[in-house]
Amino acid sequence: MSPQPTDAEGDAGVESTHDLVADAGAEGLRLDLWLARRLPSLSRARLQGLIGDRHVLVDGAAARASTRLRPGQAVVVRLPAPVPATPEPEDIPLDIVHEDAHLLVVDKPAGLVVHPGAGTPSGTLVNALLRHVEDLSGIGGVLRPGVVHRLDRGTSGLLVVAKDDETHRALSRQFSSRRVEKEYLALAHGVPRSRSGTISATIGRHPVHRKKMTVEAPRGREALTSWFREEAFDGACLLRVRIHTGRTHQIRVHLASIGHPVAGDDTYGGTRTPSSRHAEARDALRSLARPALHAARLAFTHPATGEVVVFASPLPPDLEVVVRRLRAARIR
Repeated sequence: MSPQPTDAEGDAGVESTHDLVADAGAEGLRLDLWLARRLPSLSRARLQGLIGDRHVLVDGAAARASTRLRPGQAVVVRLPAPVPATPEPEDIPLDIVHEDAHLLVVDKPAGLVVHPGAGTPSGTLVNALLRHVEDLSGIGGVLRPGVVHRLDRGTSGLLVVAKDDETHRALSRQFSSRRVEKEYLALAHGVPRSRSGTISATIGRHPVHRKKMTVEAPRGREALTSWFREEAFDGACLLRVRIHTGRTHQIRVHLASIGHPVAGDDTYGGTRTPSSRHAEARDALRSLARPALHAARLAFTHPATGEVVVFASPLPPDLEVVVRRLRAARIR
């Protein structure tokens, strides 16, 4: 018989757990293979996802799918509470840069997740949009209505949302054919020797750290990023970055791959010790509570009018303060 969860699976809002003990037959087996045998109701892919998200503990510590088991080890599998099938409208403030009958452009603050998902069932941009807009495009599904493209939780800046399916399809075609211009401002560690450059390196899922992407993945996808150095500081620089493809974490991965990670990015080396000579510059970089990345410019052809529309957003206050401190340290 399969082990019973400690809480009733399927109850809305309840996290369930399976408490297991590795038996004699587990000797030397991979964790994911053994769990697939013990918990047949969960697919191996689902189990690997839970392991990658650190929801599986072996003797109290997060383990890898490839962990080899020993008899007697305690294995705990935590199943996060299910995400509600339909997001609810929520009264979350929105900074709307533009709105018409077909679409709206939002200036997303850092910390706001774009759509509901595992671990974030509410409090997202989609929840805010459902309160503000009566009828969003349904192409993205019930969890992503109107969402044409995304920004990471820690990234601030411009994002376009479709109100109807025709607009959604037209915008999606522009994104897939690389006709949308997306420019970012990034505060990065170090100062590149050249004033500008291009990074062409494939990006794929990290083979070990499944929440990370890497340029060294065995089956990476084409990714192209160009950058221009706007301003140089003591041990850091402000870059204007344009992405020509839309890979997950593209700017963060590409800049880290050339030795200039986005400051404040604890996933890709952006919280390393600053190389700045002055204490004020070092303190400014250490003060960042999120990756210093901002979607500053967005340009596309409006599906209804055929005109090219351009939107711009200045650095938000948290990043502007750091830049001012870096400028002050530079002139001392």
